[in-house]
Amino acid sequence: MASVRIREAKEGDCGHILRLIRELAEYEKLSDQVKISEEALRADGFGEKPFYHCLVAELLPALGEPQGPCVVGYGLYYFIYSTWKGRNVYLEDIYVMPEYRGQGIGSQIIKKVAQVALNKGCSQFRLAVLDWNKSAMDLYKALGAQDLTETEGWHSFRFEGEVMRELAGK
Repeated sequence: MASVRIREAKEGDCGHILRLIRELAEYEKLSDQVKISEEALRADGFGEKPFYHCLVAELLPALGEPQGPCVVGYGLYYFIYSTWKGRNVYLEDIYVMPEYRGQGIGSQIIKKVAQVALNKGCSQFRLAVLDWNKSAMDLYKALGAQDLTETEGWHSFRFEGEVMRELAGK
């Protein structure tokens, strides 16, 4: 039986991360929205001032198995700021390939992000989930997360593309 290691992503992982981003988008029925490229992931995550950080879940082969490690999941996060609470971390994506779910890999990724957040002095760890993804919501609640839509009534909004250009006067 192979074991799993959660580690910081390296620049060479960008192809695997993009593959998993596309799988996540397909799972969320939003694959038409993926416009990111491997090159953009590389530039935005591994430059002098990265816009994001990423953890990968890597399946390590058992002794004697011929194949090398295989990336089976990821958690992509970045730091944000709350005017009420100060430093926060936002987990943009968490994804584990379907055949590896139920083995605690997602929980390991979440726990590692929580460690990073505490090490950076963050008071909160935030994420969003689609309203139909009950298994993910159940996991987050089981790990102690609060559903802010239920408890505080928050809704998430987004500006993009032409609307952003109009707002910016361009």
